[in-house]
Amino acid sequence: MEVRSRLEAEPFTTLDGSTIRVLLDAAAGGAKSQSLAEAELGPRQQTQRHYHARTEEIYVLVDGSGEMEVEGDRGEVGVGDAILIPAGARHQITAGDRGARFLCCCAPPYSDEDTFFDEEIVPE
Repeated sequence: MEVRSRLEAEPFTTLDGSTIRVLLDAAAGGAKSQSLAEAELGPRQQTQRHYHARTEEIYVLVDGSGEMEVEGDRGEVGVGDAILIPAGARHQITAGDRGARFLCCCAPPYSDEDTFFDEEIVPE
């Protein structure tokens, strides 16, 4: 049985701007087909809008609130809400006034190589 405390997981900042603690994946716990991380955003902080070509994600809010956007569909989210993010769907979450902490389940496991950002339009 693999049990890993969130206190054992070193936080780091991801490509999208959130602070992540990897709870279980191939390197931490030996999960082969999925990964589980805890993400945190400060008050009014938002991730950079992005998508994962192969990875389906589920976010579950465990503290705070915010606004979730998936492919242009926006809605308020709070503690206990679970959000499905299909593979290939562009998405972004903006934390509320108290910030937001949420679990991110990814299948197949998260990888930086499967994270893509919209190209910035540079004014001429």
